[in-house]
Amino acid sequence: MKFDKPTVKGKILKRYKRFLADIELENGEIVVAHSANTGSMTTCWEPGWDVLLTKNDDPARKLKYTLEYTHNGETWIGVNTALPNKMVIEAIENGTIKELQGYDTIKPEAKIGKSRIDVLLTKDNGEQCYVEVKNTTLLHEGDAVFPDAVTERGQKHLRELTELKQQGIRACMVYVINRNDVAKFRPAGHIDAEYAKLLQQAHKVGVEIIPYMAKLEPSGLELTHSIPYLI
Repeated sequence: MKFDKPTVKGKILKRYKRFLADIELENGEIVVAHSANTGSMTTCWEPGWDVLLTKNDDPARKLKYTLEYTHNGETWIGVNTALPNKMVIEAIENGTIKELQGYDTIKPEAKIGKSRIDVLLTKDNGEQCYVEVKNTTLLHEGDAVFPDAVTERGQKHLRELTELKQQGIRACMVYVINRNDVAKFRPAGHIDAEYAKLLQQAHKVGVEIIPYMAKLEPSGLELTHSIPYLI
């Protein structure tokens, strides 16, 4: 997917209040950018790292800049958690995610009980596949791991997918690996032991784990290929 707004480079000075970041632009101006990421962003930024922002001049917006990428000197890291769902839908539509082909309709934000699952795929014969998407940016011992903070919401999603699979409905976890300096994916049991346990249980009953690498460029980002995982 291509960015539909102009991009601007700068350096991150600090991140605070979860959703704000002070950025020094190339012209020396310091701006406050929206950081659309509820996680800790551990291993995703340090003061002085290069960043890529998008700029939105809509007068209704309080903050004109959005933090899209950071750069650790080796790779861009996609930190905008609003993008992975769109990336996955695009990659299903263009055939990149081979594991999720053969469906006739794609529905984002599908309701299931009192919750929502990111994507519902349906065949004309009624066969369904529920897909939950997670942005994965934490680097640990050379691997991409998730989550980067304890996530009760993520635990809930795994329980829901496990229940769906036990009912005979296909269920998948797609992990968008939004950095290129990793070899494989695994759960971050050292951060959220309950999430790691639930992922193991989900995998055991047949919930599919699908980690896909993202290619990040200043013009946009896209999924390219699957990578191995270890549960």
